[in-house]
Amino acid sequence: MHAFDVLGDPARRRILELLAGGERSSGEVVEVISEEFGIGQPAVSMQLKVLRESGFAQVRAEGRRRLYVIDCAPLAQVDAWLGGFRHFWDQRLDALETELRRGR
Repeated sequence: MHAFDVLGDPARRRILELLAGGERSSGEVVEVISEEFGIGQPAVSMQLKVLRESGFAQVRAEGRRRLYVIDCAPLAQVDAWLGGFRHFWDQRLDALETELRRGR
C-alpha cells in the first residue's frame, strides 16, 4: 500500500497522531478511536494492522498487551516527496514574515 493510501484514512491519521505522543497500548488506541470515530475494536485493530504492515507502526508484546509505536521511516519518505512542493508555500511564508515585521 502506498504511503498516501495509508494516510488517506482519517482514523489511521489519528492513530499516528496518538502514537506521535509516545507508545500506546492497543486498548488505549481502541478507546480513543472508537469514541472519536464510532467504530468498534475489530475495525480499529484492522487499522492498526494496516499501519503495522505498511511500516508506519511497530508493535511489541508485553504480557497480554500489545504496545504500538510510530515508525518514522515512511513519514520521511512522505516528507521527501513533499519537499518538491515546499517552494510553493515557503515563499508565501517568507513574505508573511516580512509583512509581520513591518507591522502590517
